[in-house]
Amino acid sequence: MQIPLALICFSVVMLVPGCTGLPPKGESMRNAVHCIVNMAQTTLVHIKKLRTKVHTLISTLEVSSPSIEGLTSISRDLGLLDNELQSPALELVSQIQADVSSLEGRVRSLALTMDCTVPARVKSEISEDVFPDSYMYVSLMKVQHYLEKLLLNKDKLKVC
Repeated sequence: MQIPLALICFSVVMLVPGCTGLPPKGESMRNAVHCIVNMAQTTLVHIKKLRTKVHTLISTLEVSSPSIEGLTSISRDLGLLDNELQSPALELVSQIQADVSSLEGRVRSLALTMDCTVPARVKSEISEDVFPDSYMYVSLMKVQHYLEKLLLNKDKLKVC
């Protein structure tokens, strides 16, 4: 069941022209934003599917996410979330990490196309002292909340 759903999500993203990689130089901003929104929605499907599969009481956990101000802050925040998802404790979420990494690259490319200032990615320190399951759930919640907020503020993808 999980593989067909992943293939459907992948197919939907692949059907959108220009969503197969980084945006070409002349790609319209509207198409680039549309691709970013599709990628975020696909990642949310992956997260919700994983959370359903690994049902736990931690679903009541509250996490906060940074405010969404523009392409520069979105690129920075996605880079930090991508770093967090690369922890060895999170091997179950490799597809979601790949989604977030692709999404961050797409946002970074759009920002550079629009001549926005994009800082170098910061490598975050990952504590090995945390419980892997708890860390995974907290990380998934952070990504889910951030992407939901991004989709609600997709107009911010048009400003630096």
